[in-house]
Amino acid sequence: MQNDTHDSETRGSGLPGIRVQPHNLEAEQALLGAILVNNEAFHRVSEFLRSEHFFEPVHARIYQSCADRIARGQLADAKSLFHLFDEDEALRELDGARYLGRLAHAAETIINAPSFGQIIHDLAVKRGLIALGEEMVLRAYDAQAPETAEDQIEMAEQGLFELAQEGEVKSGFRAFPNVLTSAVELIQSAYHKVGEVTGVPSQLDSLDRILGGLQASDLLILAGRPSMGKTALAVTIAANAAAQKAAGLEAEKLKSENYTVGVFSLEMSAEQLAMRLLSAEAQIPSDELRRGKLDETAWQQVVRASQALASRPMFIDDTPALSVSGLRSRARRLMRTQGLSLLVVDYLQLMRGSSSMSQNNRVQEISEITQALKAIAKELNIPVLALSQLSRAVESREDKRPLLSDLRESGSIEQDADVVMFVYREEYYLERSAPQQRENEALDKFQQRHRDWLERCDRAHNRADIIIAKQRNGPIGTVQVQFDPSFGRFRNLETVEYIAGG
Repeated sequence: MQNDTHDSETRGSGLPGIRVQPHNLEAEQALLGAILVNNEAFHRVSEFLRSEHFFEPVHARIYQSCADRIARGQLADAKSLFHLFDEDEALRELDGARYLGRLAHAAETIINAPSFGQIIHDLAVKRGLIALGEEMVLRAYDAQAPETAEDQIEMAEQGLFELAQEGEVKSGFRAFPNVLTSAVELIQSAYHKVGEVTGVPSQLDSLDRILGGLQASDLLILAGRPSMGKTALAVTIAANAAAQKAAGLEAEKLKSENYTVGVFSLEMSAEQLAMRLLSAEAQIPSDELRRGKLDETAWQQVVRASQALASRPMFIDDTPALSVSGLRSRARRLMRTQGLSLLVVDYLQLMRGSSSMSQNNRVQEISEITQALKAIAKELNIPVLALSQLSRAVESREDKRPLLSDLRESGSIEQDADVVMFVYREEYYLERSAPQQRENEALDKFQQRHRDWLERCDRAHNRADIIIAKQRNGPIGTVQVQFDPSFGRFRNLETVEYIAGG
Protein backbone atom coordinates (compact mmCIF):
# COMPACT_ATOMS: atom_id res chain seq x y z
CA MET A 1 0.00 0.00 0.00
CA GLN A 2 1.49 3.36 -1.05
CA ASN A 3 1.61 6.33 1.30
CA ASP A 4 0.11 8.70 -1.26
CA THR A 5 -2.94 6.63 -2.27
CA HIS A 6 -5.88 8.87 -3.26
CA ASP A 7 -9.25 7.21 -2.71
CA SER A 8 -11.88 7.82 -5.37
CA GLU A 9 -14.54 8.22 -2.69
CA THR A 10 -12.91 11.43 -1.48
CA ARG A 11 -14.94 14.53 -2.21
CA GLY A 12 -13.85 16.20 -5.42
CA SER A 13 -11.30 13.55 -6.39
CA GLY A 14 -13.41 12.35 -9.31
CA LEU A 15 -13.02 15.64 -11.17
CA PRO A 16 -10.30 15.56 -13.84
CA GLY A 17 -7.43 17.99 -13.40
CA ILE A 18 -8.24 18.67 -9.71
CA ARG A 19 -5.37 18.04 -7.34
CA VAL A 20 -6.44 16.33 -4.12
CA GLN A 21 -4.49 16.60 -0.90
CA PRO A 22 -2.51 13.43 -0.07
CA HIS A 23 -4.53 10.91 1.93
CA ASN A 24 -5.15 7.18 2.22
CA LEU A 25 -8.66 6.16 3.24
CA GLU A 26 -7.80 2.46 3.13
CA ALA A 27 -5.08 2.93 5.74
CA GLU A 28 -7.48 4.93 7.94
CA GLN A 29 -10.16 2.25 7.66
CA ALA A 30 -7.68 -0.57 8.33
CA LEU A 31 -6.32 1.12 11.46
CA LEU A 32 -9.76 1.98 12.85
CA GLY A 33 -10.90 -1.57 12.18
CA ALA A 34 -7.88 -2.94 14.06
CA ILE A 35 -8.69 -0.67 17.03
CA LEU A 36 -12.35 -1.77 17.08
CA VAL A 37 -11.33 -5.43 17.02
CA ASN A 38 -8.52 -5.08 19.56
CA ASN A 39 -8.06 -1.88 21.60
CA GLU A 40 -4.39 -2.72 22.07
CA ALA A 41 -3.90 -1.36 18.54
CA PHE A 42 -4.80 2.09 19.86
CA HIS A 43 -1.95 2.01 22.38
CA ARG A 44 0.47 1.22 19.56
CA VAL A 45 -0.30 4.50 17.77
CA SER A 46 -1.72 6.88 20.39
CA GLU A 47 1.70 8.31 21.24
CA PHE A 48 2.02 10.08 17.88
CA LEU A 49 -1.37 9.87 16.19
CA ARG A 50 -4.26 12.23 16.94
CA SER A 51 -7.74 12.58 15.50
CA GLU A 52 -6.80 15.67 13.44
CA HIS A 53 -4.29 13.56 11.51
CA PHE A 54 -7.15 11.71 9.79
CA PHE A 55 -8.24 13.07 6.41
CA GLU A 56 -11.84 11.81 6.56
CA PRO A 57 -13.82 13.71 9.25
CA VAL A 58 -15.92 10.60 10.03
CA HIS A 59 -12.75 8.66 10.77
CA ALA A 60 -11.45 11.50 12.95
CA ARG A 61 -14.65 11.39 15.06
CA ILE A 62 -14.52 7.61 15.40
CA TYR A 63 -10.85 7.68 16.42
CA GLN A 64 -11.51 10.42 19.01
CA SER A 65 -14.48 8.49 20.41
CA CYS A 66 -12.28 5.39 20.74
CA ALA A 67 -9.61 7.49 22.49
CA ASP A 68 -12.16 8.94 24.94
CA ARG A 69 -13.63 5.53 25.85
CA ILE A 70 -10.23 3.86 26.24
CA ALA A 71 -9.02 6.76 28.41
CA ARG A 72 -11.97 6.09 30.74
CA GLY A 73 -11.07 2.42 30.92
CA GLN A 74 -14.03 1.39 28.75
CA LEU A 75 -14.17 -0.92 25.76
CA ALA A 76 -14.24 0.73 22.33
CA ASP A 77 -15.83 -1.63 19.79
CA ALA A 78 -18.48 -1.45 17.05
CA LYS A 79 -21.31 -2.09 19.50
CA SER A 80 -20.25 0.56 22.03
CA LEU A 81 -19.76 3.18 19.29
CA PHE A 82 -23.09 2.57 17.55
CA HIS A 83 -24.74 5.42 19.50
CA LEU A 84 -22.22 7.86 17.96
CA PHE A 85 -24.04 7.69 14.61
CA ASP A 86 -27.36 8.58 16.22
CA GLU A 87 -26.07 11.49 18.31
CA ASP A 88 -23.87 13.16 15.65
CA GLU A 89 -25.92 15.04 13.05
CA ALA A 90 -23.12 14.77 10.50
CA LEU A 91 -23.01 10.97 10.86
CA ARG A 92 -26.74 10.27 11.07
CA GLU A 93 -27.12 9.90 7.30
CA LEU A 94 -24.67 6.95 7.36
CA ASP A 95 -25.79 3.45 8.26
CA GLY A 96 -23.86 3.15 11.50
CA ALA A 97 -23.96 -0.59 11.97
CA ARG A 98 -23.01 -1.27 8.37
CA TYR A 99 -20.17 1.28 8.34
CA LEU A 100 -18.65 0.05 11.62
CA GLY A 101 -18.96 -3.46 10.27
CA ARG A 102 -17.03 -2.41 7.15
CA LEU A 103 -14.30 -0.99 9.36
CA ALA A 104 -14.08 -4.17 11.40
CA HIS A 105 -13.96 -6.17 8.17
CA ALA A 106 -11.07 -3.98 6.95
CA ALA A 107 -9.15 -4.59 10.18
CA GLU A 108 -5.50 -5.51 10.04
CA THR A 109 -3.64 -7.20 12.88
CA ILE A 110 -2.35 -4.99 15.67
CA ILE A 111 1.17 -5.79 14.46
CA ASN A 112 0.43 -3.67 11.38
CA ALA A 113 -1.22 -0.86 13.34
CA PRO A 114 1.96 1.24 13.81
CA SER A 115 2.69 1.04 10.07
CA PHE A 116 -0.77 2.29 9.16
CA GLY A 117 -0.56 4.93 11.88
CA GLN A 118 2.73 6.23 10.45
CA ILE A 119 1.23 6.32 6.94
CA ILE A 120 -1.70 8.42 8.23
CA HIS A 121 0.67 10.66 10.20
CA ASP A 122 3.04 11.13 7.27
CA LEU A 123 0.22 12.15 4.96
CA ALA A 124 -1.11 14.58 7.59
CA VAL A 125 2.33 16.23 7.76
CA LYS A 126 2.35 16.52 3.96
CA ARG A 127 -1.04 18.22 4.08
CA GLY A 128 0.37 20.54 6.74
CA LEU A 129 3.27 21.37 4.41
CA ILE A 130 0.81 22.20 1.64
CA ALA A 131 -1.22 24.45 3.95
CA LEU A 132 1.94 26.16 5.21
CA GLY A 133 3.19 26.71 1.68
CA GLU A 134 -0.13 28.17 0.58
CA GLU A 135 -0.16 30.48 3.61
CA MET A 136 3.40 31.62 2.83
CA VAL A 137 2.48 32.40 -0.78
CA LEU A 138 -0.67 34.32 0.18
CA ARG A 139 1.16 36.33 2.84
CA ALA A 140 4.00 37.16 0.46
CA TYR A 141 1.50 38.33 -2.20
CA ASP A 142 -0.35 40.52 0.31
CA ALA A 143 0.96 44.05 -0.21
CA GLN A 144 -0.82 45.19 2.98
CA ALA A 145 0.80 42.57 5.22
CA PRO A 146 2.47 44.28 8.22
CA GLU A 147 5.33 41.75 8.40
CA THR A 148 8.66 42.34 6.69
CA ALA A 149 10.14 39.67 4.45
CA GLU A 150 12.49 38.67 7.28
CA ASP A 151 9.54 38.34 9.66
CA GLN A 152 7.74 36.14 7.15
CA ILE A 153 10.80 33.92 6.78
CA GLU A 154 10.98 33.51 10.56
CA MET A 155 7.26 32.71 10.69
CA ALA A 156 7.72 30.10 7.96
CA GLU A 157 10.70 28.56 9.76
CA GLN A 158 8.72 28.49 12.99
CA GLY A 159 5.84 26.77 11.20
CA LEU A 160 8.21 24.22 9.67
CA PHE A 161 9.79 23.53 13.05
CA GLU A 162 6.43 23.03 14.73
CA LEU A 163 5.38 20.75 11.87
CA ALA A 164 8.57 18.72 12.26
CA GLN A 165 7.91 18.37 15.98
CA GLU A 166 4.23 17.47 15.48
CA GLY A 167 3.60 13.91 16.55
CA GLU A 168 7.28 12.97 16.47
CA VAL A 169 7.30 9.18 16.05
CA LYS A 170 10.97 8.59 16.80
CA SER A 171 10.77 9.30 20.53
CA GLY A 172 9.59 6.93 23.21
CA PHE A 173 10.86 4.42 25.73
CA ARG A 174 14.31 2.98 25.23
CA ALA A 175 15.31 -0.38 26.68
CA PHE A 176 17.48 0.18 29.76
CA PRO A 177 20.34 -2.08 28.53
CA ASN A 178 20.63 0.16 25.44
CA VAL A 179 20.62 3.31 27.60
CA LEU A 180 23.20 1.72 29.89
CA THR A 181 25.45 0.95 26.92
CA SER A 182 25.27 4.60 25.82
CA ALA A 183 26.12 5.75 29.36
CA VAL A 184 29.14 3.42 29.52
CA GLU A 185 30.33 4.74 26.14
CA LEU A 186 30.15 8.30 27.53
CA ILE A 187 32.17 7.24 30.57
CA GLN A 188 34.70 5.49 28.34
CA SER A 189 35.03 8.62 26.19
CA ALA A 190 35.59 10.72 29.32
CA TYR A 191 38.13 8.19 30.62
CA HIS A 192 40.23 8.49 27.48
CA LYS A 193 40.14 12.29 27.48
CA VAL A 194 43.11 14.12 28.89
CA GLY A 195 42.41 15.80 32.25
CA GLU A 196 39.04 16.20 33.93
CA VAL A 197 37.21 18.12 31.18
CA THR A 198 34.54 16.05 29.44
CA GLY A 199 32.55 18.94 27.95
CA VAL A 200 33.49 22.02 25.94
CA PRO A 201 36.47 23.58 27.80
CA SER A 202 36.46 27.19 28.93
CA GLN A 203 40.24 27.12 29.62
CA LEU A 204 39.49 28.65 33.03
CA ASP A 205 40.96 25.75 34.95
CA SER A 206 39.12 26.24 38.24
CA LEU A 207 35.78 26.57 36.43
CA ASP A 208 36.45 23.54 34.22
CA ARG A 209 37.28 21.44 37.28
CA ILE A 210 33.99 22.10 39.04
CA LEU A 211 31.87 21.86 35.85
CA GLY A 212 33.93 19.33 33.93
CA GLY A 213 33.62 21.71 31.00
CA LEU A 214 30.38 22.95 29.49
CA GLN A 215 28.31 19.79 29.11
CA ALA A 216 26.28 18.86 26.03
CA SER A 217 22.49 19.43 26.28
CA ASP A 218 22.93 21.72 29.34
CA LEU A 219 21.40 25.18 29.64
CA LEU A 220 23.87 27.33 31.58
CA ILE A 221 22.78 30.72 32.92
CA LEU A 222 25.46 33.32 33.59
CA ALA A 223 24.05 36.27 35.54
CA GLY A 224 25.41 39.41 37.12
CA ARG A 225 24.71 43.04 37.84
CA PRO A 226 25.86 45.69 35.32
CA SER A 227 29.66 46.22 35.19
CA MET A 228 30.39 42.82 36.75
CA GLY A 229 31.81 41.58 33.43
CA LYS A 230 29.30 38.91 32.45
CA THR A 231 29.60 39.71 28.73
CA ALA A 232 33.39 39.75 29.02
CA LEU A 233 33.29 36.35 30.76
CA ALA A 234 30.95 34.87 28.15
CA VAL A 235 33.14 36.19 25.33
CA THR A 236 36.23 34.83 27.06
CA ILE A 237 34.66 31.37 27.35
CA ALA A 238 33.49 31.48 23.72
CA ALA A 239 36.90 32.57 22.39
CA ASN A 240 38.74 30.04 24.56
CA ALA A 241 36.47 27.21 23.42
CA ALA A 242 36.88 28.13 19.76
CA ALA A 243 40.65 28.34 20.22
CA GLN A 244 40.74 24.64 21.10
CA LYS A 245 40.29 23.67 17.47
CA ALA A 246 43.36 25.66 16.46
CA ALA A 247 45.46 24.74 19.48
CA GLY A 248 47.80 22.29 17.75
CA LEU A 249 45.74 19.17 18.34
CA GLU A 250 46.65 16.00 16.49
CA ALA A 251 45.14 15.69 13.01
CA GLU A 252 42.99 12.71 13.98
CA LYS A 253 41.69 14.46 17.09
CA LEU A 254 40.79 17.53 15.05
CA LYS A 255 38.23 15.46 13.17
CA SER A 256 36.33 14.63 16.36
CA GLU A 257 36.96 17.77 18.41
CA ASN A 258 35.01 20.55 16.74
CA TYR A 259 34.49 23.43 19.14
CA THR A 260 32.61 25.69 16.76
CA VAL A 261 30.94 28.53 18.66
CA GLY A 262 27.87 30.56 17.75
CA VAL A 263 27.24 33.88 19.53
CA PHE A 264 23.92 35.72 19.49
CA SER A 265 24.75 39.27 20.58
CA LEU A 266 21.46 41.09 21.11
CA GLU A 267 23.02 43.98 23.04
CA MET A 268 26.30 44.73 21.25
CA SER A 269 27.07 44.89 17.54
CA ALA A 270 29.33 42.26 15.99
CA GLU A 271 32.02 44.94 15.50
CA GLN A 272 31.90 45.92 19.20
CA LEU A 273 32.22 42.28 20.16
CA ALA A 274 35.16 41.84 17.78
CA MET A 275 36.77 44.93 19.32
CA ARG A 276 36.53 43.32 22.75
CA LEU A 277 38.09 40.13 21.47
CA LEU A 278 40.92 42.03 19.79
CA SER A 279 41.56 44.03 22.96
CA ALA A 280 41.80 40.87 25.04
CA GLU A 281 43.94 39.00 22.51
CA ALA A 282 46.31 41.90 21.76
CA GLN A 283 46.30 43.08 25.40
CA ILE A 284 45.66 46.65 24.36
CA PRO A 285 42.98 48.67 26.22
CA SER A 286 39.75 48.79 24.24
CA ASP A 287 39.47 52.60 24.50
CA GLU A 288 42.86 52.93 22.77
CA LEU A 289 41.66 50.66 19.98
CA ARG A 290 38.47 52.69 19.54
CA ARG A 291 40.42 55.95 19.29
CA GLY A 292 43.13 54.43 17.09
CA LYS A 293 45.74 55.50 19.63
CA LEU A 294 48.35 53.01 18.45
CA ASP A 295 52.07 53.09 17.72
CA GLU A 296 53.77 50.72 15.27
CA THR A 297 54.37 48.08 17.96
CA ALA A 298 50.76 48.15 19.10
CA TRP A 299 49.55 47.94 15.49
CA GLN A 300 51.64 44.79 14.95
CA GLN A 301 50.04 43.33 18.10
CA VAL A 302 46.60 44.03 16.62
CA VAL A 303 47.58 42.34 13.34
CA ARG A 304 48.86 39.24 15.12
CA ALA A 305 45.77 39.13 17.35
CA SER A 306 43.40 39.43 14.36
CA GLN A 307 45.21 36.60 12.58
CA ALA A 308 44.95 34.37 15.66
CA LEU A 309 41.24 35.14 16.12
CA ALA A 310 40.48 34.64 12.43
CA SER A 311 41.54 30.99 12.72
CA ARG A 312 38.88 30.29 15.35
CA PRO A 313 35.52 28.91 14.20
CA MET A 314 33.32 31.62 15.73
CA PHE A 315 30.11 33.00 14.21
CA ILE A 316 28.32 36.13 15.48
CA ASP A 317 24.70 37.14 14.91
CA ASP A 318 23.90 40.63 16.20
CA THR A 319 20.23 40.82 15.15
CA PRO A 320 18.43 42.94 17.80
CA ALA A 321 15.25 41.76 19.55
CA LEU A 322 15.56 38.32 17.97
CA SER A 323 12.63 35.97 18.55
CA VAL A 324 13.27 32.60 20.13
CA SER A 325 11.96 30.88 17.00
CA GLY A 326 14.38 32.89 14.87
CA LEU A 327 17.25 31.97 17.17
CA ARG A 328 16.29 28.30 17.00
CA SER A 329 16.15 28.22 13.21
CA ARG A 330 19.47 30.07 12.86
CA ALA A 331 21.17 27.76 15.36
CA ARG A 332 19.90 24.71 13.51
CA ARG A 333 21.12 26.20 10.22
CA LEU A 334 24.58 26.88 11.69
CA MET A 335 24.73 23.33 13.04
CA ARG A 336 23.79 21.98 9.62
CA THR A 337 26.27 24.09 7.64
CA GLN A 338 29.25 24.60 9.96
CA GLY A 339 28.79 22.28 12.89
CA LEU A 340 28.18 23.70 16.35
CA SER A 341 29.59 22.89 19.77
CA LEU A 342 28.58 25.87 21.92
CA LEU A 343 25.89 28.54 21.70
CA VAL A 344 26.15 31.83 23.61
CA VAL A 345 23.16 34.18 24.01
CA ASP A 346 23.78 37.74 25.28
CA TYR A 347 21.29 38.19 26.82
CA LEU A 348 17.95 36.44 27.28
CA GLN A 349 15.93 39.46 28.56
CA LEU A 350 16.47 41.10 25.15
CA MET A 351 14.87 38.20 23.31
CA ARG A 352 11.25 38.00 22.21
CA GLY A 353 8.87 35.10 22.68
CA SER A 354 7.19 33.51 19.69
CA SER A 355 3.62 33.17 20.89
CA SER A 356 1.39 36.25 20.98
CA MET A 357 -0.04 35.26 24.38
CA SER A 358 3.35 35.17 26.09
CA GLN A 359 4.28 38.60 24.75
CA ASN A 360 1.52 40.12 26.90
CA ASN A 361 3.03 38.62 30.05
CA ARG A 362 6.74 39.10 30.68
CA VAL A 363 7.06 36.20 33.12
CA GLN A 364 5.39 33.84 30.64
CA GLU A 365 7.60 35.18 27.87
CA ILE A 366 10.81 34.57 29.82
CA SER A 367 9.52 31.11 30.71
CA GLU A 368 8.93 30.37 27.02
CA ILE A 369 12.42 31.63 26.15
CA THR A 370 14.23 29.55 28.80
CA GLN A 371 12.25 26.44 27.90
CA ALA A 372 13.08 26.99 24.23
CA LEU A 373 16.80 27.47 24.99
CA LYS A 374 16.81 24.24 26.98
CA ALA A 375 15.02 22.49 24.09
CA ILE A 376 17.67 23.80 21.67
CA ALA A 377 20.44 22.48 23.93
CA LYS A 378 18.81 19.03 23.96
CA GLU A 379 17.91 18.97 20.28
CA LEU A 380 21.37 20.02 19.05
CA ASN A 381 23.13 18.20 21.94
CA ILE A 382 25.30 21.21 22.77
CA PRO A 383 25.71 23.48 25.80
CA VAL A 384 23.81 26.76 25.59
CA LEU A 385 25.27 29.60 27.67
CA ALA A 386 22.70 32.37 28.19
CA LEU A 387 23.37 35.62 30.01
CA SER A 388 20.79 37.10 32.34
CA GLN A 389 20.28 40.25 34.34
CA LEU A 390 19.91 40.38 38.12
CA SER A 391 17.31 42.43 39.94
CA ARG A 392 18.24 45.54 41.92
CA ALA A 393 17.61 43.68 45.17
CA VAL A 394 21.36 42.98 45.26
CA GLU A 395 22.15 46.67 45.71
CA SER A 396 19.90 47.00 48.77
CA ARG A 397 21.82 44.36 50.76
CA GLU A 398 25.00 44.87 52.71
CA ASP A 399 26.38 41.65 51.24
CA LYS A 400 26.29 42.22 47.47
CA ARG A 401 26.93 38.59 46.53
CA PRO A 402 24.05 37.50 44.30
CA LEU A 403 21.58 34.76 45.18
CA LEU A 404 19.29 32.60 43.03
CA SER A 405 16.35 34.71 44.18
CA ASP A 406 18.00 37.77 42.57
CA LEU A 407 17.42 36.41 39.06
CA ARG A 408 14.80 38.37 37.18
CA GLU A 409 11.80 36.13 36.59
CA SER A 410 13.83 33.69 38.71
CA GLY A 411 11.21 30.95 38.84
CA SER A 412 11.41 29.89 35.21
CA ILE A 413 15.14 30.64 34.78
CA GLU A 414 16.17 28.72 37.88
CA GLN A 415 13.85 25.83 37.06
CA ASP A 416 14.91 25.34 33.43
CA ALA A 417 18.66 25.88 33.88
CA ASP A 418 21.03 22.99 34.51
CA VAL A 419 23.71 25.37 35.79
CA VAL A 420 23.31 28.86 37.24
CA MET A 421 26.48 30.94 37.65
CA PHE A 422 26.99 34.45 38.96
CA VAL A 423 29.98 36.69 38.27
CA TYR A 424 30.83 38.93 41.22
CA ARG A 425 33.64 41.47 41.60
CA GLU A 426 34.05 42.76 45.15
CA GLU A 427 36.49 45.39 43.88
CA TYR A 428 33.66 47.16 42.02
CA TYR A 429 31.74 47.77 45.25
CA LEU A 430 34.83 48.49 47.39
CA GLU A 431 35.92 51.28 45.04
CA ARG A 432 32.56 52.96 45.64
CA SER A 433 32.55 52.57 49.41
CA ALA A 434 35.66 54.37 50.61
CA PRO A 435 35.24 54.96 54.36
CA GLN A 436 34.46 58.46 55.57
CA GLN A 437 35.25 59.71 59.05
CA ARG A 438 32.14 59.57 61.19
CA GLU A 439 31.01 62.32 63.51
CA ASN A 440 32.83 62.11 66.87
CA GLU A 441 34.96 59.17 65.58
CA ALA A 442 38.51 59.13 66.86
CA LEU A 443 41.12 59.70 64.18
CA ASP A 444 43.03 56.50 64.97
CA LYS A 445 39.87 54.40 64.60
CA PHE A 446 39.07 56.02 61.25
CA GLN A 447 42.64 55.43 60.07
CA GLN A 448 42.36 51.76 61.08
CA ARG A 449 39.11 51.39 59.13
CA HIS A 450 40.77 53.03 56.16
CA ARG A 451 43.77 50.66 56.37
CA ASP A 452 41.38 47.67 56.54
CA TRP A 453 39.57 48.99 53.50
CA LEU A 454 42.84 49.38 51.57
CA GLU A 455 43.82 45.80 52.46
CA ARG A 456 40.48 44.51 51.18
CA CYS A 457 40.91 46.53 47.99
CA ASP A 458 44.38 45.07 47.53
CA ARG A 459 43.11 41.49 48.00
CA ALA A 460 40.22 42.07 45.60
CA HIS A 461 42.27 43.91 42.97
CA ASN A 462 41.58 42.41 39.51
CA ARG A 463 39.92 39.39 41.10
CA ALA A 464 36.50 38.01 40.27
CA ASP A 465 34.39 35.26 41.79
CA ILE A 466 32.37 32.88 39.65
CA ILE A 467 29.67 31.55 41.94
CA ILE A 468 28.13 28.25 40.85
CA ALA A 469 24.81 28.55 42.69
CA LYS A 470 23.14 25.59 40.98
CA GLN A 471 24.50 22.58 39.16
CA ARG A 472 22.02 19.82 38.46
CA ASN A 473 24.66 17.14 38.00
CA GLY A 474 27.55 18.34 40.12
CA PRO A 475 28.75 20.36 43.12
CA ILE A 476 28.16 24.02 43.76
CA GLY A 477 30.79 26.45 45.00
CA THR A 478 32.86 29.50 44.15
CA VAL A 479 35.97 29.78 41.98
CA GLN A 480 38.28 32.75 41.67
CA VAL A 481 39.68 34.05 38.40
CA GLN A 482 41.76 36.99 37.27
CA PHE A 483 39.99 39.89 35.56
CA ASP A 484 41.83 42.49 33.50
CA PRO A 485 39.31 45.35 33.20
CA SER A 486 41.38 47.29 30.65
CA PHE A 487 41.23 44.37 28.20
CA GLY A 488 37.89 42.87 29.29
CA ARG A 489 39.62 39.53 29.77
CA PHE A 490 39.22 36.75 32.33
CA ARG A 491 42.08 34.33 32.91
CA ASN A 492 43.43 31.83 35.40
CA LEU A 493 44.94 32.98 38.67
CA GLU A 494 48.58 32.17 39.20
CA THR A 495 47.43 30.26 42.28
CA VAL A 496 44.10 28.65 41.49
CA GLU A 497 41.64 28.62 44.35
CA TYR A 498 38.44 26.64 44.76
CA ILE A 499 36.11 27.39 47.64
CA ALA A 500 33.66 24.57 48.31
CA GLY A 501 30.11 25.75 48.72
CA GLY A 502 28.09 22.65 49.51
